[in-house]
Amino acid sequence: MTTATLETRKTRTALLAFGGALAMLGLGYAAVPLYELFCQVTGFGGTTQRASESDAAIAERMGAAAGGKTISIRFDGSTARDVPWSFRPEQSTDTVSIGQRDMAIYLASNNSDQPITGTATFNVEPEQAGAYFNKIQCFCFTEQTLQPGESVRMPVLYFVDPAALDDPNMDGVEQITLSYTFHRAIDSAD
Repeated sequence: MTTATLETRKTRTALLAFGGALAMLGLGYAAVPLYELFCQVTGFGGTTQRASESDAAIAERMGAAAGGKTISIRFDGSTARDVPWSFRPEQSTDTVSIGQRDMAIYLASNNSDQPITGTATFNVEPEQAGAYFNKIQCFCFTEQTLQPGESVRMPVLYFVDPAALDDPNMDGVEQITLSYTFHRAIDSAD
């Protein structure tokens, strides 16, 4: 083997290793948004779906055809340790007709002496229900700023898709839990 051939092979190996490292770095940065997209599309991990008013109208018609079956919804609210808010649902449970729009109200109060901007993360349990739990309007879609001592009511307009009735994975599910946790927004952190 000649010196030129050996140098060519070393250069090719170094370029392939560098290219592989760049590809892994790129995949590392793309992993979070791709995972979030996957969860939003499939409902994986209890990720809820975002719906429009027209989606809700279709679901209402389908729900009426399903014979008015109901399901219990449990509401849960908490805050991260660095968020000095009180945050809880106004009502802890509700029974809703599948396919019918309903509204839940969460109550939030800023217990500090400074404005705090928070953002809510959410989850649905059991996980398989995430694909059928649709939010039309939600405080979790945007950041929320509360002034010192301010209290607000935060509505969530939602429905449970009647397609859940046809999913064998939803057999035996009698209650869905919608859980929110408020975190301090990144630009609000001290």
